[in-house]
Amino acid sequence: MQKFQRIIPIVLAVLTVAAMACGTAPAPAETAEPEVTPAPSPALSEIWDTPVPAVDELLYGKPVIYLYPETPTEINVQLQYNGTLDCTYPAYDNGWIVTAHPDGTLIDLHDGKEYSYLFWEGHGEANYDFTRGFVVKGKDTAAFLREKLAHMGLLPHEYNEFIVYWLPKMQNNAYNLITFQGEAYTSTAELIITPAPDSILRVFMAYKPLDAPIAIEEQPLTPFTRSGFTVIEWGGCEISNK
Repeated sequence: MQKFQRIIPIVLAVLTVAAMACGTAPAPAETAEPEVTPAPSPALSEIWDTPVPAVDELLYGKPVIYLYPETPTEINVQLQYNGTLDCTYPAYDNGWIVTAHPDGTLIDLHDGKEYSYLFWEGHGEANYDFTRGFVVKGKDTAAFLREKLAHMGLLPHEYNEFIVYWLPKMQNNAYNLITFQGEAYTSTAELIITPAPDSILRVFMAYKPLDAPIAIEEQPLTPFTRSGFTVIEWGGCEISNK
């Protein structure tokens, strides 16, 4: 009897090993994987050291100026730019002097030729406000710009020219952080127009390409009402991290 008692534990051990080898023994309990909470989109402060990045030698891309007087009018436009002008069209000869027509057609009084708008491009220092804006997928850039520019008051031929210029630079980015600058832009590129316009809209977009979306407060945009002699300007620039 004592022999059988000594043999039984050995037999049970052998049977257990055999059962595990055949896959019939219960497997060890699996440890449940902990749930992983997706990380939130980084805030703007994680992208830049400060929410308002300073930018040196920033290229101002194609600001254009449309003039819409109520009757054909000789107009003098002076640009006081805190930077260096790289290109103007028509030529900026201490200012532009044109005869402007209600449909926006311009006749330059220096060369007698017809133009659709006044164009300038330059580079200089700027300090833009990126505390509020919009994060837009690159593939959605055209639709976003069409909606926002129309909301702000640009006419189709104006915002289409804006989009045609900027879309190739933005649509292939994963995302774009887009803002529309106010005094941060106008204080560096002051316009002095004689006679003075009754209404003026200056739209300047500053944007930064992003690899991933970030969290940012949406920027409010105010619609513009055209009245009397109206001046419209649009332009933009791409910025990078400091």
